[in-house]
Amino acid sequence: MSLVNIISAIGNNSSIYPLIVRDCGIEVPTKIAMTYNQNKENKKIAWLGARERFIDEYAVSAVWLGGIPLIDYAGKKIIKRVKKLGLNSDVNLKLISEEEKYNKKLKAGKKVEEICQGFEYNIKKFSDKPEAKEAVKDLINVKNNKKLFENLMNGKFLASIAVPIALMGFVIPKLIFASTARKMEKYKRENPDANISGLTFGAKDFDQFIRGREKMTTFQGAVTSVITNFTTVQKMAVTDGGYAVGRIVTARKKNEAIDLAFKMSGMMFLNFVAPHWIEKAFNKITDVNLDPKMFVNKRFLASVKNDSLVLPKSDSAKDLLEFIDNNPKALFTQLAGQSGKVKLLENGVRDPRAYVDVQELAKFKSNIEKFVKNAKEKGIKSKFVSKAGQNADIIKFANKSLKLRSLTILANIGLSSFLLAYCLPKAQFIFREWFTGSKLEPGLIESPQKNEND
Repeated sequence: MSLVNIISAIGNNSSIYPLIVRDCGIEVPTKIAMTYNQNKENKKIAWLGARERFIDEYAVSAVWLGGIPLIDYAGKKIIKRVKKLGLNSDVNLKLISEEEKYNKKLKAGKKVEEICQGFEYNIKKFSDKPEAKEAVKDLINVKNNKKLFENLMNGKFLASIAVPIALMGFVIPKLIFASTARKMEKYKRENPDANISGLTFGAKDFDQFIRGREKMTTFQGAVTSVITNFTTVQKMAVTDGGYAVGRIVTARKKNEAIDLAFKMSGMMFLNFVAPHWIEKAFNKITDVNLDPKMFVNKRFLASVKNDSLVLPKSDSAKDLLEFIDNNPKALFTQLAGQSGKVKLLENGVRDPRAYVDVQELAKFKSNIEKFVKNAKEKGIKSKFVSKAGQNADIIKFANKSLKLRSLTILANIGLSSFLLAYCLPKAQFIFREWFTGSKLEPGLIESPQKNEND
């Protein structure tokens, strides 16, 4: 994989790649070191706290980053074999909900959109395309077994969420607490005269805290097509919420639960919200919004320089989808497919089983138009002028844009990692000392009572 592809991958905040870099490469090692340093006034607690953090963070990361894709993959295989009905989980449930909303509007006599991305529309649209024969067949199979398919997809969604939550929020912490308790007991037996004042032994505190707790709220009711078709990153965000609840419930002490609540809420914000805000701010400053791979795409740059790039005539759903469907070999269609804005079959035809986010596609078109305009206007006004002196040197302008875009992506990773790995733990330690009266891990010590006059 080239450097540009790597930067492109970690710059996509809708994928798991920036999460992998921040979580495993930067955040976890820093947090382990900071945990030890925060508890260094008691070497035993410092060692146990760092050990717990090491096992916890990397075990959770493995489940968090790998569990959902693995369960999704297994679910797809199972669905495909159920009753040999030929059901394919590549069919997006939004097609069902879109069609239902469209039909309700028609029955109510309301004005409807020009295009409805539903089963009937897509089947009719692609039936005469031999390249999409299998995809249309999948749509018909799902349409004929709609209820069963919805139930299977809901089950796959619940499994991909519930299993990681159970592992991260309940199983892993219980195993870690039990391991720490054994380490403490062993240390006490081997060092009967050692000063271990303040250390707790985990199991008793854990049982007392859990006893009498209400059972966690479970998933109830029907799962809508919107959440069933969450992306992997969106599922990870939901899983993170369940993970946070699980960790708070399984905390060994009240102070540990509050300490964890502070940390987990900050983690969710900095992992799933802040990077998008930072990206928008950088893009606004630099006015460069395209995927880095497009700045080294020779065909794209040549089409810009030669004024041969053809785009949909407007941002309406009708114009965008008709352009994609009627021009599968057009550069815009291929770029949209490469950027994940539309899903294309291997032969280049749009996959009728997939749902197209028209707003994202329109934004993609707008960003291309902005680049073309800037390449010509800013390129000509600056040093990026061809020897003929008539046209902007698009290659040089694209190289400058690539450097700017790469810089903003790396800055986003660096800033969000700094906030996650350093600022959040620091804030947590300040909050912990203020709330508990101690710098030490609240799950490993007897929590002192705060003075009511404080």
